[in-house]
Amino acid sequence: MKITWILLFLCEYVVCGKIVTNQWHVHLHDPATQESANKVAQETGFSVLRNHLNSPNEFVFHHKTVPHVSSVPSWSQHKVLLAHHLVKNAKQVEGFLRRKRGYKPIKKQGRVPLPTINKKGIPGLGESDNIKVDLKLPTDPLFSKEWYIRNTGQADGVKDLDLNVLSAWAQGITGKGVTTAIMDDGIDYLHPDLSKNYNAESSYDFSSNDPYPFPRYTDDWFNSHGTRCAGEISAERDNGICGVGVAYDSKIAGLRMLDQPYMTDLIEAAAMSYDRDNIDIYSASWGPTDDGRTVDGPRNETMRAIVEGVNKGRKGKGSIYVWASGDGGAADDCNCDGYAASMWTISINSATNDGETASYDESCSSTLASTFSNGKAWFSLDAGVGTVDLYGQCTLHHSGTSAAAPEAAGVFALALEANSNIGWRDMQHLTVLTSKRNHLHDRDRRHNWTINGAGLEFNHLFGYGVLDAGDMVRVAKKWVNVPERFHCIAGQIDKRYRFNVTKALILEIDTDACKSDIGHRVNYLEHVQAFVSVKSSRRGDITMFLTSPMGTTSMILSHRPKDDDSTRGFTKWPFMTTHTWGENPRGKWKLTVMFDTKDPLSQGIFSEWVLVLHGTQSRPYDKLSSSLEKIIPKLGVVKRQHASNRFSQ
Repeated sequence: MKITWILLFLCEYVVCGKIVTNQWHVHLHDPATQESANKVAQETGFSVLRNHLNSPNEFVFHHKTVPHVSSVPSWSQHKVLLAHHLVKNAKQVEGFLRRKRGYKPIKKQGRVPLPTINKKGIPGLGESDNIKVDLKLPTDPLFSKEWYIRNTGQADGVKDLDLNVLSAWAQGITGKGVTTAIMDDGIDYLHPDLSKNYNAESSYDFSSNDPYPFPRYTDDWFNSHGTRCAGEISAERDNGICGVGVAYDSKIAGLRMLDQPYMTDLIEAAAMSYDRDNIDIYSASWGPTDDGRTVDGPRNETMRAIVEGVNKGRKGKGSIYVWASGDGGAADDCNCDGYAASMWTISINSATNDGETASYDESCSSTLASTFSNGKAWFSLDAGVGTVDLYGQCTLHHSGTSAAAPEAAGVFALALEANSNIGWRDMQHLTVLTSKRNHLHDRDRRHNWTINGAGLEFNHLFGYGVLDAGDMVRVAKKWVNVPERFHCIAGQIDKRYRFNVTKALILEIDTDACKSDIGHRVNYLEHVQAFVSVKSSRRGDITMFLTSPMGTTSMILSHRPKDDDSTRGFTKWPFMTTHTWGENPRGKWKLTVMFDTKDPLSQGIFSEWVLVLHGTQSRPYDKLSSSLEKIIPKLGVVKRQHASNRFSQ
């Protein structure tokens, strides 16, 4: 399968030409150099912002007389640029919306002044909140409030329902030598709880085009988002300030790119490829608008940057992209978000401190695992995620899946210290194997825990469970890299079908998973994509289910009651599931398309389904020590399942 085929389908979802910026994506004729780019810019009235994705002939140009954003393309400047003999092609860059996840207005926020430790407790928090100093535990003032690190039942939580971080720390693993980049609205790197762990060399401001990604202060604290996320990962330990990060000895870098009226494909791509040999993890707590109506994802240059990142980042081991699954609640589906639903990212949902989903959590079959974002007692000062804040302060009310993704990044930083040879796919396998069901449950009882054909337990809301830092570190120390990844276009149905409220559409593809083609054969599944084209009288009323040959059913699209689109539908949209991880892909795959509405006039037209399988040819865990089965019992289960389903190699 050509990679360009994967990259280009998303452009059909872009409302092209509505908003343009004052930047151009410029291709120069070969051979090209920085000097030739500077020459072109000087002779045409532009300036060069940067090279694009390390390509020798691609650059980002800027024109200072053109408005930052406009609904009218700048044809005169565009023509001058195209007329230059060194320019092969140029395109004025479009703008589009991207939203932070988990931000709430100031009246709902909770802040704690910068405290210091003393023998009488923590000033400003009351006698009942005093910390009993224990040399084995951090002495940071807010540590007792960080229930996602150590849940003792505070804020009405469930005791021991946490990330099991203390177990990782007890093994001497604290994130040393690992850098996580926060792609957000900046980082207050002068904050006394962050300054020691700030990696300036790997930081950049793409909003101001300088190396200082400091947040722009506003009265409503809107740009506190990135700083709070950074504190969850790398807040310093035992310094008497705020709390402690999950990987408190790891470094954080700031990639400021959200604080502007419109995002661009080139800025996203530049951030996701920045210093990719030195940045290990990219953490993103943003995405398309979480309104239950939007179907959107990364454009071509961003997809190109992500693909290059997983193939070339970290000196070939692969950049690790962590994504917040979304805050659209039950009315949205994160499979309609092309970032969270990408097989190249690790999509993280959230749970409350008593094991339920938060009201804002989206669900989808592409979610790999969960961390925490809120206590159930949302009105309590203790119930949010404790971390650092702007103006040298602290907060106990960071929340949303924005808070969940950095926690996951912190756990992954611990795993990378334990074993720096872990690749991007290894991290996903570790996540699947070591995440726990624990006390996670769906309070509405709509989504039960299910065991797939490989013996792995999953949930539509929580993925494979809550991350377990202790077990992930233990397994990482003895981890052997998984086999090479292959992909197979397993089959295609290219035919128009009509369906309505009374009659669901059921289609089947019977596949041998490219058994006869050694270059594409898949024997053990990782990700499965269903590229689907379908339109209906109301897009949000469509639901879709994908059933594997081993009987595992994934809801790849849920009801979205706010989505009233009747014209665009889905065109080659890549609905993705991780629920069939480790399964045998051969046999009949079933796609069910139906309406979730009582409107008798609802009707739809289905036109295409392409089934794409991703996975390995050899059993992925054969080389792992049998002693690991005591740490992760489901490893033994899946190995036995694999052994009983042998394939002709």
